[in-house]
Amino acid sequence: MMTSWVRCIFPIPVLSVTVLLLYYNSSLLKFAGLHRYNITEEKLLLAETCESFINGQRSFASESTLQTAFEQSSCPEYVRQNHFIMSPLSEEEAAFPLAYIITMHKEFDTFERLFRAVYMPQNIYCIHVDEKATADFMQAVGSLVQCFPNAFLASRMEPVVYGGISRLQADLNCMKDLVASDVQWKYVINMCGQDFPLKTNKEIIYHIKSFKGKNITPGVLPPAHAIPRTKYVHREDIVNSRVIRTNVVKPPPPHNITIYFGSAYIALTREFAQFILEDQRAIDLLLWSKDTYSPDEHYWVTLNRIPDVPGSAPNASWEGNLRAVKWKDMKNQEGCHGHYVRDICIYGTGDLPWLMNSRSVFANKFEVKSYPPTVECLDLKIRERTLNQSQITVPPEWFL
Repeated sequence: MMTSWVRCIFPIPVLSVTVLLLYYNSSLLKFAGLHRYNITEEKLLLAETCESFINGQRSFASESTLQTAFEQSSCPEYVRQNHFIMSPLSEEEAAFPLAYIITMHKEFDTFERLFRAVYMPQNIYCIHVDEKATADFMQAVGSLVQCFPNAFLASRMEPVVYGGISRLQADLNCMKDLVASDVQWKYVINMCGQDFPLKTNKEIIYHIKSFKGKNITPGVLPPAHAIPRTKYVHREDIVNSRVIRTNVVKPPPPHNITIYFGSAYIALTREFAQFILEDQRAIDLLLWSKDTYSPDEHYWVTLNRIPDVPGSAPNASWEGNLRAVKWKDMKNQEGCHGHYVRDICIYGTGDLPWLMNSRSVFANKFEVKSYPPTVECLDLKIRERTLNQSQITVPPEWFL
């Protein structure tokens, strides 16, 4: 349970594997390099267990709990004890800083692991916490963020309603803050606090560079089920946290803009972000979108189809999809090994082979408290790959 602190720092939990039964023929660890840094027996067991999960072999943990202890600690101690990477790992990465927008309202433990997994000192991070979140939660996030000079809370928080304009506005608030920052980032990526990366920072950069300066906004002309979202007026009900559709038909979009439908999760160039904040077409489309349903699923993709905007992709489709999601009604994705929330799979350990084979950059959704090994194992594998790609000498404390 969170309490109130002037400064509260949290040691990132390590999965307890002290009582662990492994039902497979163990071989030498594939996590090359761990032995060189006096990694504990517990972490070696965790690494071996993760290999079992990822390879789809059967494992059973009779005890699988998070050892979470809240304690007072200085920022330098927190950074060191929790293995944050504090130098760019290559000249290429240093020359291509990324900006991140992370929006959330719950699941602090999951956010903490996500933040560490995507953290690099050359990048910049804007964190938006739902205005409706508890004061303790807001303070916990603020306490973590203040330890990093390249991370900050959004200057303006929104009371976010699922499917409402407030969700899009939260991203735009952070985007405005990021454009105003001194960091000359190349692309901005938006995420939620229950995402987790499937690629390293270098691999994310390679993915983005493959689009040769284009924005990544996967989407198409709206299918039949999506047309009512922008055809009828919708109202946010903040008290009950829902969006209500009315029978009032909306006027056509401004500037004869053709509406597209796509992913709410995107990667945008700095120039496109400036266009969104300054161009009259973008401003008018935002105003028109305020009474639509889930406007973040049409706003980015629609503007990116306009031929003369920076980094536009007028003929793009679903290519470049950044997030792996298991929807309940999707076929050929091997089912959900965790549980569903709003028809989206909360990944369990049985989903690890699918996640590791995904070509997406990020995945959604995770809950550390529900399925700790899922995040633990992804975290370990991504960090292993990250450090193997390093072009500088890796200090021992950067290994998990």
